[in-house]
Amino acid sequence: MSLPVPVEPPAITRLGTRRTLREQVLHELSSAITTGQLAPGEMVSVPSLAERFSVSATPVREALLDLEHRGFVEAIRNKGYRVTEVSEQDLIEVVQLRRWLEVAAIREAAVVFPVAEAERFATLATAIVGYAAQGDLSNYLAADWRFHRALLELTGNHRLVSTVRELRQQSRMVGLRNIVGTPTLLRSAEEHQHLVDLLVDGAAEDAADLLHSHIGHVLGWWSGRPELP
Repeated sequence: MSLPVPVEPPAITRLGTRRTLREQVLHELSSAITTGQLAPGEMVSVPSLAERFSVSATPVREALLDLEHRGFVEAIRNKGYRVTEVSEQDLIEVVQLRRWLEVAAIREAAVVFPVAEAERFATLATAIVGYAAQGDLSNYLAADWRFHRALLELTGNHRLVSTVRELRQQSRMVGLRNIVGTPTLLRSAEEHQHLVDLLVDGAAEDAADLLHSHIGHVLGWWSGRPELP
């Protein structure tokens, strides 16, 4: 399989009207922070972001307040907002919690997996691979969450879905931008397709092992660290 030519991650650009402006600003900023396009310690302000997004100050201010509540930024008096740092221990705890929750959930999902919906899950997985090949990190992360949310929803536990979503939002994957256009990002993306195949086969333990390894990328590839083969 030929590999895509490495490309630079897309910059923050003007926004359309597909979703509310607040939702769009929130999505773009959280993606930029999660992937390191806005680095820890970097300062941002409502006026500068409003100009960058070509929107009014209101949706930017609302999005930043939401990000402050989630711990992504902190308000600095008379200066704006500073992107917060996530410690190594924070990431270790997030990964540990996600493994405890999601690996158990995937075992249950393998038992109840609706084979009739395999094509839907395969389509979700293919979208992740496509965005990885394009170097579109913002949509890559959005597609990744849609896939994992769909799997979690098979358990019927809505609190599980919201808890994992919150844990994912506490992660930082600053190494993602450095592996855009490389076999590493494609390999990570293609694991979703493999996971669907295992679920269709009812291979619960193999699916659990793969997901355990996949979540560990938060501490490895996605944080700019090497991983063992």
